[in-house]
Amino acid sequence: MRALIQRVSSASVTIEQNIISSIPTGLLIFLGIEDDDTHEDVLWLAGKISKLRIFPDAQGKMNASIIDICGRLLVVSQFTLHASTRKGNRPSFIKAARPDIATPLYELFLSHLKQEVGQPIESGIFGADMQVTLVNDGPVTIWIDSKAKE
Repeated sequence: MRALIQRVSSASVTIEQNIISSIPTGLLIFLGIEDDDTHEDVLWLAGKISKLRIFPDAQGKMNASIIDICGRLLVVSQFTLHASTRKGNRPSFIKAARPDIATPLYELFLSHLKQEVGQPIESGIFGADMQVTLVNDGPVTIWIDSKAKE
């Protein structure tokens, strides 16, 4: 399971010219799920993200978590995080989980993240054609892969 996390001052998801989700200060999380991801990957990643200290504290140092600042979260499914460009120039998405595997894990991730941070989570619509708008704050962008556990 891969997450591309961006610290944002605002973010939104639009589908067919309608804003369906938006947040002020917080985290925009693009989530990619692969075939061999499990419940364990979901728990580890949700816990890691909720405690990630990438917001400024009172001294301006990156030392506060999303929980500490009472920030908001927006999660968008993105199978392209598992793209392979090893052969040629056309990406292969063979590692990305099919919807029958990915959808339940995506929903489970949203549920566990909500439990970790103690507030509702905004999200895109799994599998939809979405337009994502964001203002990256910093810029701060973090890549986390549950298989690497770095």
